[in-house]
Amino acid sequence: MNRTLVRRLLEYLKPHIGRFIVAMVLMVVLSLMTGALAYLAGPLVKFVINPSETTLHIAGPFVFLARIPKQELFYYLPVTLIVVALLKGLSFYGQAYFMGNIGQRIIMNIRNDLFQHIQYLPMDYFSRVQTGTLVSRIMNDVGLVQGAVTSAVAGVLRDSFSVVVLIALAFYLDWRLAVLTFLVYPVVGYSVVWVGRKLRRVSIQGQNAAANLNNNLFESISSIAIVKAFNQEAYEIDRFKKFTSELYAALMRGIKVNALFVPSMEFLMVIGFVGAFWYGGIRIMHGTLTPEGFFSFFAAIGMLYQPFKNLSNINSVLQDGLAASGRVFHVLDEPKETVKDGHTEITGIKDHISFNNVSFRYGDREALKGISFKVKKGEVLAIVGDSGAGKSTLVSLLTRFYDVTSGAIKIDGIDIRDIRLKALRSLIGVVTQETILFDDTVYNNILYGSSSAAFGQVIEAAKLAYAHDFIARLPDGYNTALGERGARLSGGERQRIAIARAILKDPSILILDEATSNLDAKSESEVQKALDNLMKGKTTFFIAHRLYTAERADRIAVLVHGELVEEGSHEMLMRNAGHYKKLYTLQHTLFGKESDASGGKGA
Repeated sequence: MNRTLVRRLLEYLKPHIGRFIVAMVLMVVLSLMTGALAYLAGPLVKFVINPSETTLHIAGPFVFLARIPKQELFYYLPVTLIVVALLKGLSFYGQAYFMGNIGQRIIMNIRNDLFQHIQYLPMDYFSRVQTGTLVSRIMNDVGLVQGAVTSAVAGVLRDSFSVVVLIALAFYLDWRLAVLTFLVYPVVGYSVVWVGRKLRRVSIQGQNAAANLNNNLFESISSIAIVKAFNQEAYEIDRFKKFTSELYAALMRGIKVNALFVPSMEFLMVIGFVGAFWYGGIRIMHGTLTPEGFFSFFAAIGMLYQPFKNLSNINSVLQDGLAASGRVFHVLDEPKETVKDGHTEITGIKDHISFNNVSFRYGDREALKGISFKVKKGEVLAIVGDSGAGKSTLVSLLTRFYDVTSGAIKIDGIDIRDIRLKALRSLIGVVTQETILFDDTVYNNILYGSSSAAFGQVIEAAKLAYAHDFIARLPDGYNTALGERGARLSGGERQRIAIARAILKDPSILILDEATSNLDAKSESEVQKALDNLMKGKTTFFIAHRLYTAERADRIAVLVHGELVEEGSHEMLMRNAGHYKKLYTLQHTLFGKESDASGGKGA
């Protein structure tokens, strides 16, 4: 599994391979300069302790120091150390910059790909997966992947090079001391692998707990009005504490593993170090090891400790990143919207829209059964029925949020599945009961979906929606930011912004989901006037929850348990004394005053 995840992450590296090679070269230079500092430590210590010494045992690239006269060595040796330190610092900066740049680009691309993929997932996916979970994937999980890519990968490469160089230097200086020192390293290496597996399991548990907490937080804050209205603050606090406790427990398991591993590893490495130190001291006393060789060797071993410790700590970050990348790729592997795109282009309705024996299933549940009717161009069809009758499903099939299980929906005789999806949806305008506005300016909210419209057209759409006057009174007019979900506006104002958006789009087909049902009488009157302007000349489907709003429709379709049981005008259905009349009479009895006050002047 790890290999698959790493391979997929490496696919994102391919476009940046040039920068990666430069970073690798700089890492090698960094490692070599680290080794050079360790190598020069012995001669430097010997020179400082015994200034009268006339010979220095130096080989390799620094052999020139052994040939320099004693009086000049006092200057050359420090200058050499400064040059090596400068090259080490420059190479560290270069590799950190290039690897950081690569890592940030990769994370940006993963985040963009993830968001883009989510946009094209089918609607039923969003009914299965909570919004908070998706936000957690894009922000939290990709953030953990960022740690793995930028910190872990760069650290693994950099510190691995340093470890290799320093171990090679240790064996070059004295292979016997090196063997004794590194006897414990196989045990340390096995521990790293074991802890890595343990940390990955713990990391997955922690990320799941974090996602659950994120969902709870998102739900509680977004539903704060309901929480307060039902006096459920204490309940929500207890629920939040439950999720934070689960996250705490998962994180503590990881902390325990790390807390035990780090001192154990250090203890083993100290055993190897002490053993080598004892053996080296004996070798010096017997004259088989030079003091400068001894100091250089232990300088290399001392410098080796930090990169090796870094590699151990990186393991935790890497496992977190791999676990997070698994969750990210799980979303990316979700099949996109399987709606087959057609090839026919249309720009409007010439004559009619027909539903021909349309049926639809949600999994094993049959939501619609053999629906057939025809709506002429410019006609208004009200869709009524009990909750769960299939009203929203019916109009969702028209937008192809879902495709029919059997039968067909046609526009002027053309099956909508044969029409280009973008062309079909460009014909349709939607105004829902729950107004969707974005945390952006009034202007941009109206312009949404009609980016080519001129400023004057936006103003005209707002006027037709009876929104211009209240917009003009806002602090910055059309440039006023609305806040999350249009929080700065009243319900009626939000609806009129949404209607202005639909007017600007000027669709041929209009879908309304009882856009006035949650408003007071004054706001409803203003929104109704805006809807009248919007509906002019439009072929309109509207879901009527309050039946008095259906009275002015040209025809009414009555759904019961997914079946079309009645169809006709309000007067005709009232005469038939069927299901529609029962619903209408019941609502009139319960909400008669409201209906009388409205006078049947609904959408």
